Amino acid sequence: MPQTSPVLTMMIAAARKAGRSLARDFGELENLQVSRKGPSDFVTAADLKAEKTLFEELSKARPGYGFLMEERGAVEGSDKTHRWIVDPLDGTTNLMHGLPHFAVSIGLEREGVLVAGVVYNVVRDELFWAEKGQGAYMNDKRLRVGARADMRDALFATGAPFNGRGDHSQFLQEIGRVIERTAGVRRWGAASLDLAYVAAGRFDGFWERGLSPWDVAAGAVLVREAGGFVGEIDGGDFMKTGAVIAANSALMPHLTKAVRG
Repeated sequence: MPQTSPVLTMMIAAARKAGRSLARDFGELENLQVSRKGPSDFVTAADLKAEKTLFEELSKARPGYGFLMEERGAVEGSDKTHRWIVDPLDGTTNLMHGLPHFAVSIGLEREGVLVAGVVYNVVRDELFWAEKGQGAYMNDKRLRVGARADMRDALFATGAPFNGRGDHSQFLQEIGRVIERTAGVRRWGAASLDLAYVAAGRFDGFWERGLSPWDVAAGAVLVREAGGFVGEIDGGDFMKTGAVIAANSALMPHLTKAVRG
């Protein structure tokens, strides 16, 4: 593996530790304790256990840093310049249904700027990581976004609103415009992995509305460090609005135009 900074090394160790716990729970799905948090929004014993592991490991390594976590929410730290943005289990519904596509996602924000990210694809044991100015990697392989420049050859990923959330008609119009211009669209249910796959060149781009900061913080660093672009669909701040779009420089304007209509 290429040389990593102390903070990134610690992020990787924490992600792997949480991932080992999730892998065990995935292998024992029939024993998984499940409670319902809201419409189609499940929180599991696995999710809470992984978040506890990440909170403890990251707090031990950097005691003063704050947190923004899916389950615990915002946790203030004595160091106001650093904040962990954590999703302990991105793809909870996939795990619940026995689908092997979910991840641990850890982003680091310094003075409001995303500076490091780790996305760990648990079942495939693929560790995506990046640090600002240092490039993006999967395990020990350097990542680059895809080089396709023609929308007709490009494959995109997205996320669909579900069970009363978001604007369904808007999404159907967006995906309709993108599908008619491209080689296809995939909806896999884990935004952090969608962005990691853009960084790896597996997808040529991604868009989705209604996301939370922990869904995209780590993946945004990966895409940028792999030479791609990440922005807000309508031109704002995606960390605030949750409307994210990502692609290489050639496809970004075309994808943006298609999504906006």
